[in-house]
Amino acid sequence: MKKIAIIGGGSWGTALAIALGRSFRPHRLAIWAHSPDIVDLLRTKRDNKVYLPGFELPAGVDVTGALAEVLGGAEIVLGVMPSAHAREVYRAMRPHLEPGAVFVSATKGLEPATHARISEVISSEIPQPRIAVLSGPSFALEVARGDPTAVVLTSADASLAAEIQEEFSGPRFRLYTNDDVIGTEIAGAVKNVIAIAAGVSTGLGLGANTMAALVTRGLAEMTRLAVALGGRRETLAGLAGLGDLILTSTGALSRNRSVGIELGKGRELGEILSATRMVAEGVGSAAATLELARRAGVEMPITEQVHAVLTARRATRDAIRELMERRLKQE
Repeated sequence: MKKIAIIGGGSWGTALAIALGRSFRPHRLAIWAHSPDIVDLLRTKRDNKVYLPGFELPAGVDVTGALAEVLGGAEIVLGVMPSAHAREVYRAMRPHLEPGAVFVSATKGLEPATHARISEVISSEIPQPRIAVLSGPSFALEVARGDPTAVVLTSADASLAAEIQEEFSGPRFRLYTNDDVIGTEIAGAVKNVIAIAAGVSTGLGLGANTMAALVTRGLAEMTRLAVALGGRRETLAGLAGLGDLILTSTGALSRNRSVGIELGKGRELGEILSATRMVAEGVGSAAATLELARRAGVEMPITEQVHAVLTARRATRDAIRELMERRLKQE
């Protein structure tokens, strides 16, 4: 029975602990949370009332605020921290890792300062790591509730992908594998940016025509960038790309869409973010995505307008107008 250390006590980390408790294979599970109040809640109430209220943590899941404790004996390290904090957390893990421990990154974002994908962050902080990436359309609340969910497990190491697929799969949590780490990570980061645009559209009171255009052209942007960076087009047409984009752009549980809706209604970004402890990864990934696009020579007009709105350089209605008035072209 393998021990899985879940690094991050937010909604997704909590939901994955619940889902892994239902897996076909039994595990020893432990969660590390950065905030002492979350550690206390999970230990005493067994309910993450801050991030994922109403779901009981399985009785066998240990909870700690100490990395040495959670990583002791752990053969699989499941990273579920926000992208902005990933490097410092992986660096802090390094002295406590078991020899041969493998890493599964479930963080969907880019490091804001370096524009690095999270697998690149892990590789720069941990000597010769074996890494897989977990992504795809998966709201934490619905995974915790047990709704049938299909996700993607990606690794350049086929044997690792197969191993984690077997370990994580359950009756209502299905994993597909592929080896396109670049395409999967770019899709997981950029779909959050497009979802903010979709939310802006909703907040402005615009209809289904606009939403369909944003999602479809947003997918085109995601695909152009992923392919330019070495990813595969078919990955963007699958669960990690189109599937997650549809979910995040249209689902009521989407944090990034919610931020966009409030921006569309005229609220200031700082006010929106200060009202919640939840992280909307698209806010931090927009600038990093644009920089990657600039380096790769890829045009990303929706991402550009989202970035302009987030930095308060452009009103939301002006951003939509600029997208509609761009130079006419073939699809």
